[in-house]
Amino acid sequence: MRLGAQAAAHLPYVPALHPLYSLGVRLPAGEVIMIAGRSGTMKSLFCLWLAYWLRLPVVYFSADMTASTVAHRLAAAATGEPMSTIRESLHAGSADQARYSDALASVPISFVYDSPVTWEGVDETLDAYVELWDTYPAVIVVDNLMDVTGAAADYTGQMEAMSALTELSRATGATVIVLHHATDKTLSKTDPWKPPARSDIKGGLSEKPALSLAVSHNPNNEAFLIAPIKNRHGFADPTGETYAALHIDPERCQFSAVKPLPGSTSTFTRSRTHER
Repeated sequence: MRLGAQAAAHLPYVPALHPLYSLGVRLPAGEVIMIAGRSGTMKSLFCLWLAYWLRLPVVYFSADMTASTVAHRLAAAATGEPMSTIRESLHAGSADQARYSDALASVPISFVYDSPVTWEGVDETLDAYVELWDTYPAVIVVDNLMDVTGAAADYTGQMEAMSALTELSRATGATVIVLHHATDKTLSKTDPWKPPARSDIKGGLSEKPALSLAVSHNPNNEAFLIAPIKNRHGFADPTGETYAALHIDPERCQFSAVKPLPGSTSTFTRSRTHER
């Protein structure tokens, strides 16, 4: 019964994700979640924003973002200011530096920027975390799968990495969020902005996690689409045709729920339309 109760747990509610929740999707706690998309679809930005708004202790293996990029994005998420303004203020050495530091002081995210991500490094990081806090983090982020040692291009290495991440989640009780790529070979010329289907995720690895979300970004209207293509505990559509629509402000690292269309009671889209 205790194991069943633990399996039924979800990550904290994030209001901006209401369109995704409306599809019957909740983010499972203590399991593996994959966020997958094609290159340039703001996967890392979304995952960093999500880690910030979960308000949980997080260890973030950021092999895909530098420390300066993370600092600018987090400061933007915390203050709502454009990253260009933050970047200029930090480089100028202005008094705003203290204000940004204060805004991020209570953010419980620890970053590791090693590239590639090695299992020895993961063990050492978690050992140090437990030594400091006497507990494991609630969330472990790996950005991204192909930056893990042995998983750069080899399918076998990627499968082994996914198995190791599953074991890591079970051993620590942490939710493991891993980012992964989708192929560009099946990119639709008529609708290039829709999320990739489950069959488009490289290596077929989206079938391994408890929840796999395919994401896409339309720069023409700043729509950020999230499709549940694998969901062990709820609704899923492997085609990627059913998705939740968010609005993204990349410069401020902000995601917000798209308002329903006139006369509609839902905040999600079950078609190819990207209207807001």
